[in-house]
Amino acid sequence: MKPQTHPKTYRVKSFGCQMNVYDGERMGEMLDEQGLAPAPDGEDADLVVLNTCHIREKAAEKIYSDIGRLTKGKTQTKAPMIAVAGCVAQAEGEEIMARAPAVSMVVGPQAYHRLPDMLDKAVQGERATDTDMPAIAKFGALPARKRRSPTAFLTVQEGCDKFCTYCVVPYTRGAEISRPFSDLIDEARKLIEAGAREITLLGQNVNAWGGEDTKGHSVGLAGLIHALAKLDGLERIRYTTSHPNDMDDALIAAHGEVEQLMPYLHLPVQSGNDRILKAMNRAHTAESYLRLLERFRGVRPDIALSGDFIVGFPGETEAEFEDTLSIVDEVRYAQAYSFKYSPRPGTPAATMDNQIAPEIMDERLQRLQARINRDQLAFNAATVGRTCDVLIERKGKLPGQWLGKSPWLQSVFFEGDFELGDLVTVDLVEGRGSSVRGVPVQPAKAQATA
Repeated sequence: MKPQTHPKTYRVKSFGCQMNVYDGERMGEMLDEQGLAPAPDGEDADLVVLNTCHIREKAAEKIYSDIGRLTKGKTQTKAPMIAVAGCVAQAEGEEIMARAPAVSMVVGPQAYHRLPDMLDKAVQGERATDTDMPAIAKFGALPARKRRSPTAFLTVQEGCDKFCTYCVVPYTRGAEISRPFSDLIDEARKLIEAGAREITLLGQNVNAWGGEDTKGHSVGLAGLIHALAKLDGLERIRYTTSHPNDMDDALIAAHGEVEQLMPYLHLPVQSGNDRILKAMNRAHTAESYLRLLERFRGVRPDIALSGDFIVGFPGETEAEFEDTLSIVDEVRYAQAYSFKYSPRPGTPAATMDNQIAPEIMDERLQRLQARINRDQLAFNAATVGRTCDVLIERKGKLPGQWLGKSPWLQSVFFEGDFELGDLVTVDLVEGRGSSVRGVPVQPAKAQATA
């Protein structure tokens, strides 16, 4: 590649999970430190970072399509500089470099702290790939956090040791690692000082986090949550995504003990059939999962439950799929995420016999989503009549309209003279399929933050 002009503007496009959103924010902050500015909405950026996810089918092909759209009809001097980051970069870095000459940089999710150095090389015409997987070196190299929103993500744990047979995460994110307790408290404090009122703790298996507190005592995620709850200015704490096998008594109890810990739990089950769960290497049963949810409801009766489901796993029979519908009927999720199984190269499930036909998966997914949507509507309707605080996250589509989240992670919209970041007490008056309408209890001036 020929030397290029150093980019002045950038855009980070993140795909997939909330951890990718966190990583995208951090890459943006690093580019800010290098003197680049976010490209204004509607304008082309000099540098585009495609922060990829490898979970879904044809993820790599979608990235090549994006690269094509960014470069189509443009000369080298007018086309943006392109970096591919994230899990697709980790899994297919060399192929991306060979197949897409327009890409200047490929960087994996554990190495993106080196992006500024790679950018300097790219400006000089040197294409660079970095898919090393150092433990947690990147966190120490990242710049100080900057305010993005009244809500903030905080990655506390990365990687996975579970090796579910359908999943690429252990290969693209590496083994489970926990960030040090003191580092997390420091980063949370900086987020709060910058304006965050709600922090969501992130991890591939967030409840696998463990470390030593400031007194040298071993603590798990519950201990970290208790410590965060003592920080002045932090109104709300959430965490995602959990694994059933990493749940402990202390974390369950925390839902009844910590006021700032919101009454919401995302706990994937994937299937309601034990044979399928064993084939997935999930290491829990449908019954053990249900008993776990009972314990959470025992300490926090109003808790909203969420889950993940995969339909059409290799060999899944109609009767086994019906078991998944049965677990949905029993739990009555406030919301849930469901996907068709898609074979990921290199995973054991990709070579299993009895792959399910696409049309069968489509039909099963539609039936599952119909029940999930039914239960989400029922949950939203059941909250009508409650009064709760809603944290304003953004403006709505209509003049004077605001959108925020209830304690149960519902999207709530209402009108009034408020500001971004206000914590507004509202009456929930109308439950809809994916949102709830609220009416403020008090005048706006009494709600506004300092």
